Amino acid sequence: MAADPPKLKTVISANERLQNLKNTFETKYGEPPLFYACAPGRVNLIGEHIDYCGYSVLPMAIEPSILAAVSLNNSGKITLANANPLYTDFTVSCSEDIAIDRDNPKWYYYFLCGVKGIKENFGIANLAGMSCVVEGTIPPSSGLSSSSALVCCAGLVTMEANQKSLSKVALAEICAKSERYIGTEGGGMDQSISFLAERGTAKLIEFQPLRATDVKLPDGAVFVISNCCVEMNKAASAHFNIRVVECRIATKMLAQARGLDSGRMLKLVQVQTELKASLQEMLALVDEALHPEPYSREEICKALGITPKQFSTELLSANTQQETHFKLHQRARHVYGEAARVLQFKSVCDSEPAESVQRLGDLMNQSHASCRDLYECSCPELDQLVGICLKSGSVGSRLTGAGWGGCAVSMVPDEKVESFLKAVSEAYYHPDPRRAGMEKQSLFVSKPGGGAAIFIEE
Repeated sequence: MAADPPKLKTVISANERLQNLKNTFETKYGEPPLFYACAPGRVNLIGEHIDYCGYSVLPMAIEPSILAAVSLNNSGKITLANANPLYTDFTVSCSEDIAIDRDNPKWYYYFLCGVKGIKENFGIANLAGMSCVVEGTIPPSSGLSSSSALVCCAGLVTMEANQKSLSKVALAEICAKSERYIGTEGGGMDQSISFLAERGTAKLIEFQPLRATDVKLPDGAVFVISNCCVEMNKAASAHFNIRVVECRIATKMLAQARGLDSGRMLKLVQVQTELKASLQEMLALVDEALHPEPYSREEICKALGITPKQFSTELLSANTQQETHFKLHQRARHVYGEAARVLQFKSVCDSEPAESVQRLGDLMNQSHASCRDLYECSCPELDQLVGICLKSGSVGSRLTGAGWGGCAVSMVPDEKVESFLKAVSEAYYHPDPRRAGMEKQSLFVSKPGGGAAIFIEE
């Protein structure tokens, strides 16, 4: 795999989407773009809510993506426009500090996260002036990483515009860190697959150090994405960060239970590494050391020997300060169990047993049950959709992405794909007038796509 994002010479007129974006750009700014940048969305096949705990995940890039057209100028400003008229324009100075409003997660703040990440990484006092038009085909708030793809696209644009060079790994790490400016404490999966993806293969993404390994998906089945049509914006609600906080507290409680230095531990993987334990042994430790009833702030403070002020400043995030009770047992059980399922999924893909499709489907079903029951990140519509997918011919279906809405991913045998799409469409989309007619953009087969790239007109 090449170390740096590719720069591809492209005949723009041969690509309808690029040509339409070029037309929009010229109408807006009265000049042609100098270059284009693209960053794909992703579907996570298995490994939900464990990247920020330090564990490996198994996503693949999808065809829907964020695309930006860019020209450079000496205006001292970055002007951002969106091809979708529902999204407003925004202009920011190239020399001033870039402010991100966490309480108002507009589309342009995600773009500015990527800009700010590159600016700070290189210590650039005055960024190059840019005019940009952004266009996206990833449904927003759907669990397919539209936000992270926007951050990644912006990071790539800013790097190219300022004549800097970074590897895919470095870009992924910078964009993962800079997306936290918007307030979401993610773990880096979305940015990593956006840069490190390769067409035709899923990837096992490992952290510390960040690396990606090809995972050949079995013949005889495809992955189908279906949107439950409930939107969930991670940055606009506390659901996601509450789970991050619960895992952080569980880490410290487990470390304390085994006499480890809990003060320096923030991720569940660190406890396992320190104890040199297997994932099965960690699950046993969770059952032994953590009770299933929710923990109060007082109980946690007493167990860890910290003050209420330390609890608020060291363990909680800005948008979780109001939380009073925490389900540590359930969250830790999900993380260690899901981490084991990821490794089992890859092992099945690598060994290619005769029953591989069914075995992978079983792991996906177990994953959804854990997300629903232990991590409580599903919703009634997602559970209904997953149930319909299984009845319609899927061997395995699960929520994908953060949850609380968004998409499910299903593994469907080749010979059942056509009947599956028809059955899901009729059972989930047609009966509800709010969803009727939405299946064209909400239900589709996905194959592993390529990673982020720069396009230059040939």
